Amino acid sequence: MPIDPIAAGLLQQMAEAGMPPLNEMSPEDARQAAEGFRALAGEPEPVADVTNRTIPGPGGEIPVRIYTPAGGGGSLPCLVYYHGGGWVLGDLEGVDTICRAVANRAGCKVVSVDYRLAPEHKFPAPFDDCYAALEWVAANGDSIGVDTSKLAVGGDSAGGNLAAAVALKARDDGGPGLRHQLLVYPVTNHDYGTESYSVNGDGYLLTQDMMKWFWDHYLNHAEEGRNPLASPLAADNLSGLPSAFVITAEFDPLRDEGEAYAAKLAEAGVDVSHERFDGQIHAFWQMPGVFPAALDAADKAAVQLKSAFA
Repeated sequence: MPIDPIAAGLLQQMAEAGMPPLNEMSPEDARQAAEGFRALAGEPEPVADVTNRTIPGPGGEIPVRIYTPAGGGGSLPCLVYYHGGGWVLGDLEGVDTICRAVANRAGCKVVSVDYRLAPEHKFPAPFDDCYAALEWVAANGDSIGVDTSKLAVGGDSAGGNLAAAVALKARDDGGPGLRHQLLVYPVTNHDYGTESYSVNGDGYLLTQDMMKWFWDHYLNHAEEGRNPLASPLAADNLSGLPSAFVITAEFDPLRDEGEAYAAKLAEAGVDVSHERFDGQIHAFWQMPGVFPAALDAADKAAVQLKSAFA
């Protein structure tokens, strides 16, 4: 398909604004620049309750935001959600709108996790926070209204990477039982050799140079990129993992590694659904105020979550 006209218009506006690419900025300046995209998330849906709090983590307190869906009460299933941003950018505010949308559509709690960021906190610190947050939810279900027999993890981009890695560790270490993983255009491999990197690596918001910048800030050294907790696609065995819904975008350098992970999960006998959103670019999920496809994706993610929780 041709690129979504909305995406093409956004890319043109960005080009005309002359903003330098993130990989030419310091992490601090890149974070400030990324805040400019928040307005594109649109009007947040009302939910029954939003609670901000901190929970104990391996490197100090971790801020989380707990969403209770509209009409939701009692003990509910829960999605533990990790935001995107290349492990360097992003926060609770950037995914507020989409977390509300998923909570309402899936009828589940969403616990959004503000994990530590690189390069101040390199691998595995962001991952360690994400896993600690899952453990905390599993141990504190009664106090936050969560049915801990119905847990899922999810995230977009680097958050999808973290969710996939959390699912691997939970399986391998006898951690909290998971029903599902929601992986939205996830980073799954420290490698730039795919066709989608070749054809989509420049000109579609997320570039190959940006991904190199993100990886270089996240990893202490390149060899860590072979660790399955950094590159889930490198895991030898994906059997026994929870069901997965993998969303990819056609004009995204990460498209092929996300689809390769979905295929590898299926080969291992995992119940997997995959949908490629034709015409879309990376980050559309975080911008439901601009991209109708984001709420379409949230609807489809909710169907998968409800099925896994049932």
